[in-house]
Amino acid sequence: MIQKCISCGKEYPIDDIIYTCQCGNLLEVLYDYEDIREKISKEGFRKREIGVWRYLEYLPVENPKKIVSLYEGGTPLYRCDNLAKELGLKELYVKNEGANPTGSFKDRGMTVGVTRANELNIEVVGCASTGNTSASLAAYSARAGKKCIVLLPGGNVALGKLAQAMFYGAKVIQIEGNFDEALEMVIKLAEDKKLYLLNSINPFRLEGQKTIGFEICDQLDWQLPDRVILPVGNAGNISAIWKGFKEFKETGIIEDLPKMTGIQAEGAKPIVEAFKKGSKTIVPEENPETIATAIRIGNPVNYPKALDAIYSSKGFAESVSDREITEAQKLLARKEGIFVEPASAASIAGLIKLIDMEIVDRDEKIVCITTGNGLKDPDAAIRASERPIEIECDMDILQNIIEG
Repeated sequence: MIQKCISCGKEYPIDDIIYTCQCGNLLEVLYDYEDIREKISKEGFRKREIGVWRYLEYLPVENPKKIVSLYEGGTPLYRCDNLAKELGLKELYVKNEGANPTGSFKDRGMTVGVTRANELNIEVVGCASTGNTSASLAAYSARAGKKCIVLLPGGNVALGKLAQAMFYGAKVIQIEGNFDEALEMVIKLAEDKKLYLLNSINPFRLEGQKTIGFEICDQLDWQLPDRVILPVGNAGNISAIWKGFKEFKETGIIEDLPKMTGIQAEGAKPIVEAFKKGSKTIVPEENPETIATAIRIGNPVNYPKALDAIYSSKGFAESVSDREITEAQKLLARKEGIFVEPASAASIAGLIKLIDMEIVDRDEKIVCITTGNGLKDPDAAIRASERPIEIECDMDILQNIIEG
């Protein structure tokens, strides 16, 4: 098990506390895949409880006694026949990551990231966050008995996420700046050894998030979808899930790979712009803005990995408007009873748009990933809903309304 630069190939010992290569590029964690192949089997996985740690052999843990867990993962994969019929699709699934302990997919990364901090005997952890990362890190650091420092951008931060971070006991600091500026500041703190950074620039975070790909295979009884569609913000998740699929293929669990399709908001779409130009680099956006606060990021640090996932899988990238996001959020709730935050609904909005663009074939088996619970941002849901009907306490009036 090593850390390796995705650009120059330089290798680092697993216990080196670094976040990027000396050349400035991203790192990834690599394993002895032949050794893993000899140890694992589909039947063996099924003997363990479903969740992140079902796939222990693929995770960077040297001492399982150091694992910090809130029983994350094992989220439902819904077959959405009502929505599929509405959209004219043959087979559609939604992987609902809002069912994790703190209500988002970030818990998968934090169980591994905080476990890594535990193995390294680190006492202070930190992150920059638009909301979900801070909520998750605060919970797992509390579970591990560690101090947690969170930097939030100015402006709108979803109250459900902010409440979680504060309630779990993190030191929450809101700066007069955007997410990218908050991240620069927390990276400086990490470089000065003030804390252990657990944003997705840390490759160990992504190791937990790749288990979404493992579970999709597992829950579909090892029959892979044709396409996986998900929201893209800081771009760690799409690259992590792609890595998970590739590792399952390399170790003989699956034979094929799905098309990875990333969806960004129109107000924060540097990866989409790069994809449409066929470029491997992005032009950062200085003032990203969207109702989907979880993906309101103008300079995603994991863009090289994300673009590689999209290009290598013959996938696609597209952006959707705030209006399309809100309509998709309501459609998913009203057709399938699944309540997600706006960023999550970007995957559904993107699916609808790609059907209209004839990028998605209606016969494809599709998995859309929804990344966070709708209660994370209740204000957005209330603004998008019809107000309650107010009446006098009168049965005749009530019956007239019920009867239409």
